Amino acid sequence: MKLSKPFISILVLLVITNCKQDSKTEPNKMKFEVYETSESGKKLEKVTHFSSEGDAVSIKLNPKQKFQTITGFGGSFTEASAYLLNQLSEAKRNEVLEAYFGNDGAKYSLTRTHMNSCDFSLSNYSYAPIEGDVNLEHFSVEEDREDLIPMIKDAMAISEDGFKILTSPWTAPPWMKDNNSYVGGKLLPKYYDTWALFFSKYLEAYKAEGIDVWGFTVENEPLGNSNNWESMHFTAEEMTDFVQNHLGPKLEEDGHDAKILGYDQNRGEELNHWVDVMYANEASSKHYDGTAVHWYASTYDVFPESLEYAHNKAPNKYLIQSEGCVDSEVPKWKDDQWYWSKEATDWGWDWATAENKHLHPKYAPVNRYARDIIGCLNNWVDGWIDWNMVLNKQGGPNWFENWCVAPVIVDPQTDEVYYTPLFYTMSHFSRFIRPGAVRIGIENSDDELMATAVKNPDGSYVVVAFNETDTPKQIELTLEDQTIGLQISQRAIQTIVIPNK
Repeated sequence: MKLSKPFISILVLLVITNCKQDSKTEPNKMKFEVYETSESGKKLEKVTHFSSEGDAVSIKLNPKQKFQTITGFGGSFTEASAYLLNQLSEAKRNEVLEAYFGNDGAKYSLTRTHMNSCDFSLSNYSYAPIEGDVNLEHFSVEEDREDLIPMIKDAMAISEDGFKILTSPWTAPPWMKDNNSYVGGKLLPKYYDTWALFFSKYLEAYKAEGIDVWGFTVENEPLGNSNNWESMHFTAEEMTDFVQNHLGPKLEEDGHDAKILGYDQNRGEELNHWVDVMYANEASSKHYDGTAVHWYASTYDVFPESLEYAHNKAPNKYLIQSEGCVDSEVPKWKDDQWYWSKEATDWGWDWATAENKHLHPKYAPVNRYARDIIGCLNNWVDGWIDWNMVLNKQGGPNWFENWCVAPVIVDPQTDEVYYTPLFYTMSHFSRFIRPGAVRIGIENSDDELMATAVKNPDGSYVVVAFNETDTPKQIELTLEDQTIGLQISQRAIQTIVIPNK
């Protein structure tokens, strides 16, 4: 049948009209990318195909509900890590630094290092070893020039966005202490001004090396470490006196704007007392820029009540997790399954007191990292720093033989590098949640699925979820008026990125 020209024109017009109407009524599909690390072998792998079987967990994002601004994520420059990197070939050394700081790597944005030696040094040392040198005329960071400073500078050269450096002393020089030892004891009050000058000298020495230090914690673990390695004890009152009347004024006088974080030990009941003292009044809190915490009080408990208490005590100041690691047991070389196994454990399982034993059940290292970071973010923590970036197959070097696990393990004898599942777990946060991101509200219908969400400075949204159960879970993720369906594998951590429109 031959159609007339007018009829064809009407038909074409109807088709065009219907197409326009369809395009108006069809909602724009929300774009998203999913990356997963799992017990089954995925390592920050991009996932594009999802099963739709089973009931879905509902996750709803609420961008109007805003919480803390993110400072960053990263790990620590230690002499042990820097020394090991220098034992590798130049190619492998650069590979590790690129993996941590490169644009295609973990993109660490918040780091830590030690001022003077720590247990993850090759020996005890101080930048001011001359007894009675109260004006620190012989102060020198020469000890750091062979390993530590080159590692930091090379990381700086690789990092396009840059990163913040938080530094911590484990102890003052022995001659400034009441027991004349690297281990234990207290800073003598007559040396408070000299110790404050020490911080200022450190900033100047590192700046002369081309390294700007963002901030300090006043003392690593001021409650002590059972006098095992470098340490120096403070009460909350003593530390606040030192900061208020010596360290803060000295840094101000010398023109330094480095941040000062107090406490720097485990979350829990002690934290409440410390922030009460630190932020008791305007004078006591003036020179504190925030609070630092560690995770060693429990292998699973985030202590949300104490974190919320610390935040409420100083809502406009930093709350940073400055150290955490899996310790005590020698890591398993190239054994991914170990990191997903509850047979891995830490000191608490073996040595915790009877009343605290319940806080240290056996755990899988990946679970501990993923649970802790998500739990911290959901309770006002704005930065999370891992301990050593690189260790060897023994879990050292460590002069005290306090073996620990790092996300990257190396064997200098064979020039091999092993990126453990912990490296990818850290990357799920550090690579995708950028400094300046703001945590937003999230409604999660499944208590077994941990999740947190942020909005990045570039307008993108990031959700990190952790499924520690033995079954996959369907997810319906809703942002404003749009919903997407996806799936997270069993025993897996997943990052979902929703780009800015």
